[in-house]
Amino acid sequence: MAVDNNGNTRNAADIDGNKQRIMDIVDEKKGEFIEASDRIWETPETRFTVPKSVEQHYKVLEREGFDIQKGVAGMDYAYIATYGTGKPVIAITAEYDALDNLSQEVGNPNRKPVVEGAPGQGCGHNVLGTGALGAAVALKTLMEEKNLKGTLKLFGCPAEESGYGKAFMARDGVFDDVDAAFTWHPSDTTAVAGGSGLAVMQANFSFKGIAAHAAAAPEQGRDALDAATLMTVGVQFLREHIIDAARIHYAYLDAGGKSANVVHPTATLYFFVRAPYLEQAKPIYDRVVKIAKGAAMMTETELSIDFDSACANYVPNHPLSEDMDKNLDLVGPLQLTDEELEFEGKIQANNPKGYEGPLAERLKAANPALSDEEVGKIAHSSMALPKFPLIYTTDTKGQASTDVGDVSWCTPTAQYYGGFEPLGTPAHSWQWVANGQSSVAHKGLVQAAKTIALTAYDALTDPELLQAAKDAYAKEFKGKPYKSVIPPETQPHG
Repeated sequence: MAVDNNGNTRNAADIDGNKQRIMDIVDEKKGEFIEASDRIWETPETRFTVPKSVEQHYKVLEREGFDIQKGVAGMDYAYIATYGTGKPVIAITAEYDALDNLSQEVGNPNRKPVVEGAPGQGCGHNVLGTGALGAAVALKTLMEEKNLKGTLKLFGCPAEESGYGKAFMARDGVFDDVDAAFTWHPSDTTAVAGGSGLAVMQANFSFKGIAAHAAAAPEQGRDALDAATLMTVGVQFLREHIIDAARIHYAYLDAGGKSANVVHPTATLYFFVRAPYLEQAKPIYDRVVKIAKGAAMMTETELSIDFDSACANYVPNHPLSEDMDKNLDLVGPLQLTDEELEFEGKIQANNPKGYEGPLAERLKAANPALSDEEVGKIAHSSMALPKFPLIYTTDTKGQASTDVGDVSWCTPTAQYYGGFEPLGTPAHSWQWVANGQSSVAHKGLVQAAKTIALTAYDALTDPELLQAAKDAYAKEFKGKPYKSVIPPETQPHG
């Protein structure tokens, strides 16, 4: 007997034989996926420069007999691993990039960087990518054993966190022949994604001035930092005149140096503009550009704009998402020991005071059927183990951005969130880095590999499901083709 995500027992005999075999394959081979995940955790790399991370994928894929195309869409460390021929073409996407300044000792429930300022796997992409890798290996193995027809493609995608590798792939038509795509993402709760998320555009704004002695010859200088400061002030005023769902945020990449006695000759700002749809983000971004130009004029500095990247909002495909939800029930929730729950609770203890209130609000939105008492009980737990129901919503409150959105505009797509992180801890945090090699993370990897492989198998072998997915996709987009807003001259970098 096994237990599904609703706490009900199920008999293995009730599961389709091929699906049971897929889950068995994942269990048989999970050691190689866990090994790859742990090695990627140990060599965190950011954006597009991820040679050590992708190498762990290559080791598994070469051992498992995939054909690998390395270097895709202008990215040295993007790949397409393929097995089989003909239709349908089923895609699984994998990520492996880390985040800056999140170095943290593994297994330490308190903040302690391994190397101060170094990157860390603060969004769990070491587990994400190898979970997707495990799904591809399991389905490929079954395809070999059962002589199943069709093509399986695993897309290795760098720079999800900032540069959006999938968006460059989509711009270059890499997903044009794909019939359905699947992925997942670490989280502190488990549910199939029914929400949208935010589209985003991002660019570097660099001001060039003239250096001079700030006291003896200020009139000879033109201050780039003044220009950057004026730009940020202008954007603050702009916030009053944009839609509520939009977000603008920035970082100083160059603040002109450390001397206050010099008129700053350079300054660079990195801006993100987010909105529910790219057609909403684009006019806001255009206004940010006008503010930057105005700041340059006011300070008589030179402005250069380096467009970095952009990604579209995610659009869930209902038939595929509902199928994934059923398969997640087949796989069942994580089975954790008291020791594992205690460890997760120690990490969770670093959450700020009062986090339970906003968490309870989020949990209630995730499952409105829960009573206040039930929500409160979950909010005071270290983990949320049963999955939450699939709920479709266009509300982008609390949503981030992902380049999976661009995939979903190109082909029917489904993804789910795997809740193996301590409840209430945020993504992009040192807490997630600390949890990245735990046995709980390993169990989350296995759950993901099984869930994605089962759903990809359904799309591969069930023509009615695939047709329903395509019909829903056509209805959603009404013949509107995907169009990237990334300029042709912009190439992946950094």
